[in-house]
Amino acid sequence: MTSHNMTWISYPSKNLAFTSPEEIEDIIASQNIISRLMHCYIAFFVPTGLIAGICILVVLIKNYVQHKVIENLDLLLLHFTISNIIMILLSFTVITRPDYLTATHLTCNVLSFFFNFSYFNSQYVFVLMLLILLLKRFPPRTALCKATQRPILCVGIVLTYTFCLALTEAVLVGTDNYHLETDCQLDPLFAWPEYEIVKFTFGFGIPLFLQIPCFTVLLAKAAPAEAPALQQHIRTSPALYVISITMFMCRLFYNLMLLFRTTLKFQKSTGTTKNELVMNIAEIVLFCESCASLVFILCLHKPCKDEILKVIQNCRRKTTANNHHEIPETNVPHESGSQ
Repeated sequence: MTSHNMTWISYPSKNLAFTSPEEIEDIIASQNIISRLMHCYIAFFVPTGLIAGICILVVLIKNYVQHKVIENLDLLLLHFTISNIIMILLSFTVITRPDYLTATHLTCNVLSFFFNFSYFNSQYVFVLMLLILLLKRFPPRTALCKATQRPILCVGIVLTYTFCLALTEAVLVGTDNYHLETDCQLDPLFAWPEYEIVKFTFGFGIPLFLQIPCFTVLLAKAAPAEAPALQQHIRTSPALYVISITMFMCRLFYNLMLLFRTTLKFQKSTGTTKNELVMNIAEIVLFCESCASLVFILCLHKPCKDEILKVIQNCRRKTTANNHHEIPETNVPHESGSQ
């Protein structure tokens, strides 16, 4: 297919041979914007997200060691946290912005595979968590719903499914010129147009299609008499509902930009400098969402929140105890020996 010959494509900021002075000014302005956004992301979001993720892992693993059992939701949160930490680590590829990471096609494809694996993984594990919350309010009746009571099986299915999706995306990046160097993004520019279409369909469209019935049933269906009130049910796991809004907004923007890039490929157009800038912003927004999701879990998920409060209280007690044990210094006046 002619659409699979992507040798013509390049970033507008890299194609300076036929640019006018006005376009060069636009490139400089766009590079300044993306450079500042990158520095803000690396300075604030990355440390916060990684610290939150590590704290979540410590709390959940500590609870499992103490009680020798882990709740279904906590197991999925553990999986979700690991996926987001991997995404944050892969986001270090934006450090070179406004320039791009220089790598071979093969290396870029490998990075893209792990990025897509984590991306799909976090999306479908989150759908599973919403389903478990829904079934806490509406007890399962079908065998399919009862299968969610075995989260290890569900995690295994999600891992297998997302591995296949990531492998499919790796094939759609293209199989030519593996030894040649290129400007690399985690969503490679030189990927076939089908790459973005598959990613939008299976990474955003289908998960959204699965989430809508969950929220519709939760809000519209009358719960059994013994079930808690809706507000009380939402308060039991507020982190997931906050994350659902954040994920939807950030990933919608990101996926729309991917689709827009696909239309440019079908039109045999490299786009403008502004198109490149918005795509770079969408990529950083996606990484910010991973950091924010971990912070929401740490601050709003009850086991993590209780552990943080316990640590803060212990620190205050130690500080108070140290203050009480300090002996105040007394200033004794020095009397002269002269009489």
